This record gives sequence, structure tokens and C-alpha cells, in this order.
Amino acid sequence: MLKRLLSLFSRQDSAADSGDASPPPAPAQPRSGRRPRSRNRRRAPDDPAQLTLGETPSASAAPVPAPRHPPRPPAAPAPERPRAVMAPAAPAPVRTASATSGERPPRFMLIDTPAGLAPLYAALDRVDEVAMDTEADNMFHYRTRVCLLQFLVDGEVYLVDLMTPLPLDPLWQRLAEKHLIMHGSDFDIRLLHDLCRFRPRSLFDTMLAAQLLNRPRVGLGALLEQHFGLQLDKSGQKANWSKRPLTPKLLDYAALDVWHLPALRDLLTRELAVLDRIDWLDQQCRRQIESGLTGFPRDEENAWRVGPADRLRGRGLSVLHAVWHWRERWAEELDTPPFKVCNNDLLVNIALAIEQGDSTESVLAQVNLGKRQPRLAPSLAAAIREGLGRDPSTLPRRPRAERIHLSQEEIERQDRIKTHRDAAATRVGLDPTLIAPRSTLVTLCRDPGSLDLILLPWQADLLRDSPDLQATPPAAPVPA
Repeated sequence: MLKRLLSLFSRQDSAADSGDASPPPAPAQPRSGRRPRSRNRRRAPDDPAQLTLGETPSASAAPVPAPRHPPRPPAAPAPERPRAVMAPAAPAPVRTASATSGERPPRFMLIDTPAGLAPLYAALDRVDEVAMDTEADNMFHYRTRVCLLQFLVDGEVYLVDLMTPLPLDPLWQRLAEKHLIMHGSDFDIRLLHDLCRFRPRSLFDTMLAAQLLNRPRVGLGALLEQHFGLQLDKSGQKANWSKRPLTPKLLDYAALDVWHLPALRDLLTRELAVLDRIDWLDQQCRRQIESGLTGFPRDEENAWRVGPADRLRGRGLSVLHAVWHWRERWAEELDTPPFKVCNNDLLVNIALAIEQGDSTESVLAQVNLGKRQPRLAPSLAAAIREGLGRDPSTLPRRPRAERIHLSQEEIERQDRIKTHRDAAATRVGLDPTLIAPRSTLVTLCRDPGSLDLILLPWQADLLRDSPDLQATPPAAPVPA
């Protein structure tokens, strides 16, 4: 009966939408940098600074808020437009959502002066929920800055330019009282917590919802194409969001980033209700908020242990420590992400070559730092010599807690718990690692009693009937 009611509801939505103009298309999937995040928009691009021994580049930058740029003249408020309507759930012919495709993006108000905040605050005071996203510049600067905030409030899109000095305390106070709709919110929550200690009240993350529905592709662009027939323009994924003025195309991209989130939320909610997983998502979102409030790790003394650092034992380990810090110093001086100085593979291959007995000169002969080669090569040589002169035993050591050695009994218990987890995942149709990743299995095989401490209730319930995770019965009293 529930499925029939949901089917009827979906047909009613589609019929209602057919009488209106189709809503403007939604944003592309965000990018991801070195942070623990699943948003493609912030993935670092390939960089020409390579070591010929190396293979693939990897990103490395720690996000820290930074001062904002001087203000610029305000943009005129956009005229009113109809509010968003629910898009049909059934797949539709593909349409390209971009400023040049013929499909108009939503109108928006760009806010870059204090006076422009009044309409946004008035709109926030009328609602209980807000669709939200951020744009940052971690692919272009050493210290990450939040450059733009995007909001869909009561059917209107507002873009807040954080590269201008705006009094935003009233904004954070209002947002802290709202229910947020976001996609892949982990990076954004950490970013805003670092910026102003912002804490969301509650959250609906459409990426987490898609994972609980076992979608094969959970990026925003993929979900909108699947459900609404929209194929998004991804040109803004690698844009420099700290550069001003922002182009009309980038502003359209940013507006689309939040435009379809409420419609997508409604669709995913109906599907979660059919599977009785609404509470599962609520647990996931609550944990996402709590983990995001830890922010990004800073000044971690073992961050230099990149790649297969544990394979190094002698001179190579000291050289890796030295050249990693050499890269950090240059990245900060050049105000660029460390991966744009050189990638992790270059650092690791230098260390491995030194470990194998290669000379400094032979290693440097194979290094290509691109256009910065003449400027950086002398200091890289000095860093390698510095590493060669350091005793590896004086390097920072990993905390002992990170070194986990399982007994044969624990390994066998871990294998049994993994088999049970995989069977449970097949039964409910989910990726097994969504129930318990490998690191969690390691903890459970060593301490089965920690099941309810380290897993969410819905995850623990799926594993609770494993014989290896049953509560240990109290020991029988010893006869007198």
C-alpha cells in the first residue's frame, strides 16, 4: 500500500510540473582537494612539476581561513522570478544546464556590500530550512579561504561574496537555527567551522541519502542527470573562486549549485521511506555534523609521512622529512597549494632513490620542477643534503596507538566478522564499507564489546547477531 501511495504521489508531482515551465537546472558536482571528502569539484588537477621517476600527482594543502580582499561595488538585485517547483522523478531527455546552453540558470542576488545582506536576512527570518553550498580556493592558494556562499531561501538564490569585508555574525546566528539541505557537506562543515565555529542545527545531505539508496554514482551531477535529465556544465569545478570579479558564467554555476537540492531531497526522502531508512540517514547526518566540528588537522607532526614512507628505514626517511618541509616552505612563500610546487610522488621517489644508494647529483638530474626549476632546484639540493645529515632516529615517531599488530586469533575473528558484514550488506543492498570499513573491523576484532560505541545504531543492528560480537557472558564463579 505504501508503495502505491508513493507512486500516486510521484505521478501527481509530475502532472503538476507539466503545467509549469521546467525549473532551471542544478549545479555541477563540487570539487575536492586533499581533505577527506567525496566531492569531485575540489580535486586537484595534474601539475607539470614532475619527477621522471614519479607516476601520478597528489594534492596536499591544509585549509586555514585567511584575510579577505577589499570590497568592490555592489551588484544590482535581480528581479523576482517564480519559485522552484518539484521536478519529475522519472528520467527525462538530457538537457545541458549552463549559461550558454539555452537553458536559463536561476536568477540570483549577488551580495558584496553590507547593505545587500538585508534581503537575505529577511528571507532567512521567514523560513525554517535553507539549501546551502560553498566555494573555496584551495586549488589556488596555500591557505584555503571560503570565497562564496550559495543559498536557496524561500525560492530565491543568494550568493554572498566572502572576499569582501561583510558583517556576517547575524548570518551565522540565523543559519545556526535552520535545517540545512546540502550535498557532500563534510568539507563545507569543516571549512565553516574553521572560519567562524559555525555549527549546523540539523542537516539533510543528499549524498549520504544516495549512498543509503545504494546509488552507483552519488555525485550531484550524476543524481540530477539520473532523476531530472540534467547534464551539468562542469567548467566551474576547477575555477579560481578567489579571483574578482567573478564571471557571469561562474555566478550561474554557483546559483545552480543549490537550485535543485530541495527537489532532490524530496525525491530521495520518498525512496528512503519505502526502505524504512529515514532514521538511518538522520543518524548519518548527525555524525557528519559532529565529525565536521573537529575541523581540519593542523600542523600534524607526522603529515610528512606520505606514500610508502613505512618502507623507508634509513637515510631515505630523513630525506623524505627534509624535502616535504622544503615543499611546505616554498608553497607558503609562493602562496600556492603544495601539490603545485611538486607532487607527493616526486618526494617519495627522491627518498626511495636515496635509500637505494643513489647520489644527490643523480637524483637531482632526474627532477623536473617545470618553470620554477632554476629557482627551486638549489634549495631542493640543500634539503636533500640536510636530510642526509640527520639521524633518522631523531625524527618524529608515530604514536604507538597507530601500530596495530593482530594476533592469529584476532585475524581469524576479523575474517569472520567481515564475512558476516558482507552477508548483511548483500541482504540490504549496500556497499559493505558503508556498514563498517576495514579500520572498524580491526577495532571490533580486538574489542567486540565496542560495537555500540564505534558504530551508529543502524550499523550495529546489522552486525549484532554475529557470534563474534555477542556480549561476553559473565565468568562462572569459581567453586570454593
